[in-house]
Amino acid sequence: MTHSMSDHTAGQPATPGDPEGIDPSVLDELTRLRDSIDNIDAAVVHMLAERFKCTQQVGHLKAAHRLPPADPAREARQITRLRQLAESAKLDPGFAEKLLNFIIAEVIRHHETIARS
Repeated sequence: MTHSMSDHTAGQPATPGDPEGIDPSVLDELTRLRDSIDNIDAAVVHMLAERFKCTQQVGHLKAAHRLPPADPAREARQITRLRQLAESAKLDPGFAEKLLNFIIAEVIRHHETIARS
């Protein structure tokens, strides 16, 4: 007799991704938490989209007035500000800084593209 990957023998725990043998209340809580995560992810994506709409406008303004795509002083202030916000929100400030640096690099790339066009 062959067994599928989801078959279990008595007493063995369920494999990851296989709800068999897991208490239904645990599955319900897991589903509830994952639904919240999915909603938060959607909100993050929409907030980033709004942020990039604003930075695109900044890019056009900078290009029209021949301002440089990057503003290191502003970026430094933003990093300091975001690190403080992260600390007060109990989020790793180093992670927040890495995230902002990633976003800033993308914004600068957009501004450079706008300036060339």
